[in-house]
Amino acid sequence: MLKFDEPQCTNPSCFFCSMKETNPFRRRSKLAAIFKEIPRTESKDHVLVLSGLWNIAMSEPDDPEFPSLGLFECMSNLIEKSIKNRAWLLKDQNIFIPYYAAHIIGSYVMNKEDLAAIAVDSKVFVVPSLLELLRGKISWVEQRAAARALGHLASHVKSFEAVSLFEEEIVKLSMEIATNCLKNVYKSFLGVEDSLRLKYQSDLLTRGLGGLERENSKAEEWGIQLQCWSLYLLNCFASRGKSIDRICEGGFLKKVSEMWGGLVNRKSPGGIGLIKTLCKTELGRNKVSEVREVIERLCDLSRSSDDWKEMALDTLLSLLKDSNVRYRVIDVLGFRLVDLAEDKVVGDRVAQIVLQDYHKIKYNGLKMNNEEAQRVIENLWEMKVERKKKEKLMSETELEERRKMVKSLKKQGKKKFLNGFVEESMEIYTIGIDLCPLDMVRDRVVLYSNRAQCYLLLKKAEFAISDATRALCLSAVTHPHGKSLWRRSQAYDLKGSARESLMDCLAFVDQRLKSSNTEMVPYYAAQMIRKQMSATWVFSGVDSKTGKSDG
Repeated sequence: MLKFDEPQCTNPSCFFCSMKETNPFRRRSKLAAIFKEIPRTESKDHVLVLSGLWNIAMSEPDDPEFPSLGLFECMSNLIEKSIKNRAWLLKDQNIFIPYYAAHIIGSYVMNKEDLAAIAVDSKVFVVPSLLELLRGKISWVEQRAAARALGHLASHVKSFEAVSLFEEEIVKLSMEIATNCLKNVYKSFLGVEDSLRLKYQSDLLTRGLGGLERENSKAEEWGIQLQCWSLYLLNCFASRGKSIDRICEGGFLKKVSEMWGGLVNRKSPGGIGLIKTLCKTELGRNKVSEVREVIERLCDLSRSSDDWKEMALDTLLSLLKDSNVRYRVIDVLGFRLVDLAEDKVVGDRVAQIVLQDYHKIKYNGLKMNNEEAQRVIENLWEMKVERKKKEKLMSETELEERRKMVKSLKKQGKKKFLNGFVEESMEIYTIGIDLCPLDMVRDRVVLYSNRAQCYLLLKKAEFAISDATRALCLSAVTHPHGKSLWRRSQAYDLKGSARESLMDCLAFVDQRLKSSNTEMVPYYAAQMIRKQMSATWVFSGVDSKTGKSDG
């Protein structure tokens, strides 16, 4: 059989041939020359070269070879050429180049601070070109890659100063992107007819794998990532005490507290993470404490099964520790603060912080401007201190009588409930809770949970959330009380808090499947999950405004 030799490459500046060069000195020399030449020349092969570089950067981001040979300057020049020369950008497949270039920069500055320092060297200085993409000069796709790259640069000490030269504009843009990016992605891509979508964006999203379903899924993922990276950029400035006043604008803080973040990009602090960072500064704590909606949001997250629960709790603790804003926060939280004091992990810390001024109020005549805050402190003192003292002074006989009475009250309350006397049942459970010794933990869980069910039927969502939370705080962390999870999920649904309802429902299903050794999800729970998944879809708000269906 005859063998035909493969055609030999005649291009002396071929990137792929240079990569095969066995002599390391000649190889480096060729690659350095190619990186200088690419922005100055036109070739259909440039897209293939950048695609190859993108794959290398994603798989070997810590390799310093290409950055040391002028890669950053090459990518920065290509981005600038894309912005300035529209005719060139729309020629052949050049439209892909700015996206790849920004992504390559972002990958190489991701982990190694020394590589980030090269990228912002005075001879290279990639920040201005990335900033052009962040401004949205091309589209949201390139904006995402630029936000990622700038976020990595801002995370390193050696490169942060270069990014901070454009602090005012980057912070302003990041706030705008975080607020509007999901709407923009939907309106420019997801919400338009498939035939009207920009083909190069569709190709980047799918990379030839899958069809429309994958394309839509990736677009949603990238939209979330764009928001994540804008929050990450803001967090980089806030963590260094920069632009705190600007970021803490009240209207923006309300929106930030609703931003999930981190669902796809786990490095993102998310909205709550950014608020936590802001609260590490005195100015940030003062600003955050003035926005009632943010404090309530933190409280709801703290009384939920959300992944961000612990971060929300930590943020509330930092606010409560600050004597200048403590009572402002207590006033907003009201009796809900007592729920958090039952938490097995941070409950004692919450109580200790809140009660530190109790003696001044009670015995030294300290007058508080806020009566609600004073009532909360007194209730917390009664629950965490006085009740323990009283029970220690009780005889075993008296405690045993109480135990028997509680058992009886539980039965009476259940009977009243089953017969339809909800309010009477609730009153019986309340008496039981007041009498129940602290060591009867399981009975207290049931009493709180049953009273939560009564509040649910009476449409008193906040009280139901409170009681279900206390029941869950008293139950084992590794085995939360299933009925209380479901009841709190229903209560959050009644309140209109879809996210908290969803997370509690998912936790309830997980607990039920583990405990009952079944793979069947209860129908009512599946219905709730479907409802809340629809309500919490990242584009749900945008979708309803455009009048399009969820399909």
